[in-house]
Amino acid sequence: MSTLLHILFWTSLAVVVYTYLGYGAIVFVLVKLRRLFTTQETYTSVAHQSVASVSLIIAAYNEADCIREKIENSLQQHYPADLLEIIIITDGSNDETPAIVASYEPQVKLMHQPARMGKTAALNRAVAHASNDILIFSDANTMLNQDAIANIAKHYADATVGGVSGEKRIVQTIGVGAVAEEGLYWKYESLLKKLDSALYTVVGAAGELFSVRKSLYENVGNNIILDDFYISLGICARGYTVKYEPAAYGEELPSQNVQEEEKRKIRIAAGGFQAMQIFKPLMNPFKYGVLAFQYVSHRVMRWAVCPFLLPVILFSNIALAFISPSLLLNVLLIGQVFFYLMALTGWLLNKQNIKLRLVNVPYYFLFMNMAVYAGLNKFLKNNQSAVWERSARTKLSA
Repeated sequence: MSTLLHILFWTSLAVVVYTYLGYGAIVFVLVKLRRLFTTQETYTSVAHQSVASVSLIIAAYNEADCIREKIENSLQQHYPADLLEIIIITDGSNDETPAIVASYEPQVKLMHQPARMGKTAALNRAVAHASNDILIFSDANTMLNQDAIANIAKHYADATVGGVSGEKRIVQTIGVGAVAEEGLYWKYESLLKKLDSALYTVVGAAGELFSVRKSLYENVGNNIILDDFYISLGICARGYTVKYEPAAYGEELPSQNVQEEEKRKIRIAAGGFQAMQIFKPLMNPFKYGVLAFQYVSHRVMRWAVCPFLLPVILFSNIALAFISPSLLLNVLLIGQVFFYLMALTGWLLNKQNIKLRLVNVPYYFLFMNMAVYAGLNKFLKNNQSAVWERSARTKLSA
């Protein structure tokens, strides 16, 4: 019994440590080794400017409070106006969003229909009317840096590149609670994406800012929850790479509160399980090689393995402390108990709208993993809607 518990504990701990720390460290070393054997000219082969025709597609559902700012932001891009088409699709919106967009025609192309069919149907309809070779997707509440489109477009000089992911940045506010740690999480995620791209490809782009070749775009089913992940990973599955460009970034405000962030995380988790079912073949390393390694390590293990190993590590550690105690096991148990107590404290302080990073970081980590359970439940019951909902965001203080 003791031997089995030891195996269970140490194996589970090793998997979690590998997923959150080891994978990034291994990819970092592999990238360094690769650069030693790759000439600088080859490594920077897409660093020169490449002018391509671009269609910027923005899906906006009831975004009257930010759509004017988004349009102005899009029109200020440092890119040839004759090569940039801006399409804003407002299907189902019943506020002033369509009217605001219409006031900017013909600089901006408005697509609107009263029926609300969901974001994927809106994107499919917009892509069908897009005139240009490169499609760039961006959310209505995400503001881009002025060189974002130029920095994305240059990568398409490489024929093996099928898509480009921009960087998502969370604007720091005076907001309270664990949602403030959303920005810290995205800094960590951005670092991993940068390493993934340098090694081979990004495995899944963020919908705030990503791009694909129009020739590679395939219509997305109305049941797809994570359209951005589905589109970008589907391109990888077809043998193309998705590159990461941190010099093209989109900024947005953090979620208004933990409840709003919870809805997002549950939806992402449900969509993650759906994607794992659809892209199950990508887990085969004999067929997909490095892509399989990246996909399993960066996505599958984080979504489908680690959240369920966390309680295994805790309870097996408790059992071993009684059955086969040792100094190391006791230290690890004390560390776990302290971590969960901090997470509990973070939860209690958040209920009082009190911000304390020392406890918010463990709380946000645990919060993300617990959302996976709810997401799995929604996926299994098939009751996670694929129709997009606006997430309430914090407001910048005056």
